[in-house]
Amino acid sequence: MTTEQQGDDGAVRSVLRAFDLLTLFTEHRRTWAVKDLTAASGLAKTTVLRLVATCEQRGLLWTRPDGRITVGPGMLRWAQLANTAWQLPEPVRQVLRDLARECRETVNLYVRSTSVVVCVAQQEGPLAIRHVGRVGDELPLGFGAAGRVLDGAEGAAVSHGEPETGASSVAAPVHDGDGRVLAALAVTGPTSRFGAAEVAAFTEAVAGGSRRISQIGLGTRTE
Repeated sequence: MTTEQQGDDGAVRSVLRAFDLLTLFTEHRRTWAVKDLTAASGLAKTTVLRLVATCEQRGLLWTRPDGRITVGPGMLRWAQLANTAWQLPEPVRQVLRDLARECRETVNLYVRSTSVVVCVAQQEGPLAIRHVGRVGDELPLGFGAAGRVLDGAEGAAVSHGEPETGASSVAAPVHDGDGRVLAALAVTGPTSRFGAAEVAAFTEAVAGGSRRISQIGLGTRTE
């Protein structure tokens, strides 16, 4: 491996570029023309074509007959694997449902993945105006209540206007049997419904929910 191929942190640059390219495909942008993918990625066209060809060999991308590029059928295997690996025990899902019913706000469970936190489970709140997000969404580490909890904050955390203006959240850590933080349980909704009294009530409720999940265990499958 040459110095040019290897980044300062030891990561293979071409692999990182391939992953960055794959992240451009979203629910809102499922297909790309090569020229648009090149512009969005900031890479040279020859580099994009090489990365696309490599991903196609592994089924991660697919060039349609009209020339547009979309995710490949190989992604189905990875999606199924992730769904199976992160399938939470029913008692944990019941905690999320109970908390959403009690607080009347959306409840999310986040885990840390390097420099971001990822939502692995969600229970939407019952109100018409509520926090909108999806399982799999990423947030910057240290931003938002869940991001602060997973960045080392002790106990519960509260945030207003992070990572989006008008959104507030309260989060508490979920621990394993040795006391290590495994996840963050968060209640999120419009800031207008997160006054001092509501935050105090949410903090107590979320702390109780996180303790229940800590006792149950996340039960993510690793075998």
